[in-house]
Amino acid sequence: MAEIGTDIEKARALLVAGELVAIPTETVYGLAGNALNISAVTKIFEVKGRPQFDPLIIHLRDFNSIQAYTTDVPENAKLLADRFWPGPLTLLLEKKSVINDLVTSGLNTVGIRCPDHVLTHELLKSLPFPLAAPSANPFGYVSPTRPEHVDEQLGNKIAYILDGGVCSVGVESTIVGFEDDIPVLHRLGGLTLEKIESIIGKVKVQVNSSSNPKAPGQLKSHYAPQKKVILGNLKELIQQYPGIPGILSFQEDFQLSFQCILSPSGKLDEAAQNLFSALRSLDKMPIDIILAEPVPDVGLGKAINDRLRRAAG
Repeated sequence: MAEIGTDIEKARALLVAGELVAIPTETVYGLAGNALNISAVTKIFEVKGRPQFDPLIIHLRDFNSIQAYTTDVPENAKLLADRFWPGPLTLLLEKKSVINDLVTSGLNTVGIRCPDHVLTHELLKSLPFPLAAPSANPFGYVSPTRPEHVDEQLGNKIAYILDGGVCSVGVESTIVGFEDDIPVLHRLGGLTLEKIESIIGKVKVQVNSSSNPKAPGQLKSHYAPQKKVILGNLKELIQQYPGIPGILSFQEDFQLSFQCILSPSGKLDEAAQNLFSALRSLDKMPIDIILAEPVPDVGLGKAINDRLRRAAG
């Protein structure tokens, strides 16, 4: 299994040597490698078992670093970065040739963000290159929000996990791109549509399920546990599946043996933080199926429901 610790210098040395390190962010843990090193980027795809048609996001220490990797930054992108970086927002921008096509799956755009976690921020400041870092889990499985989640599934494939505790947001970043300078939301995530529109006005929502994605997290089946997930009205689903179900509810206690409640107090930020841990817990229980319900489809609830739909995909 991998070593888990808070040694930034050790993480830095491994990354400089072309190795991979799991890093904490406010959203989920990332599997990080030198974004400018083709060998390190190749390792990311190999360790995750990720298809090379699914592009990666690169992580920078601050907005000033963006000029080295992009050809144009629309004014709305600057406004969003000024307000929400560091934070759970990825900007999809035209890339410079220094970013290899493998990172972007051949697309001329690259996803860039500045993560909001003190350890990873210090790590990025110590490096002369950005980090490519998709979620640190086998491709398609539930994203990790604790260091032990990473160790359970990738610990025999990487040397070090930088321990930043539990991720404070718990779902991946929101992705916003620009088509002829018109803002387009490509992935729902930890930054709500409402907050984005409060800064730049109306945003086109284009959250697709695709086998040829323009951005990470667009595949129809994704973020999925090994057990089958059925999404719907829990009271009805429980009657339909008389075997041994596991229940994933928003706040109601169904008094069943195998159940995870995302937020007993009905708070969407708490539900988002607990979502992936709950799916992992249910996947380990002696159950036949996972029955889940949507949460209120507002604010962070939109991102939670997106992940639930893809888990059931």
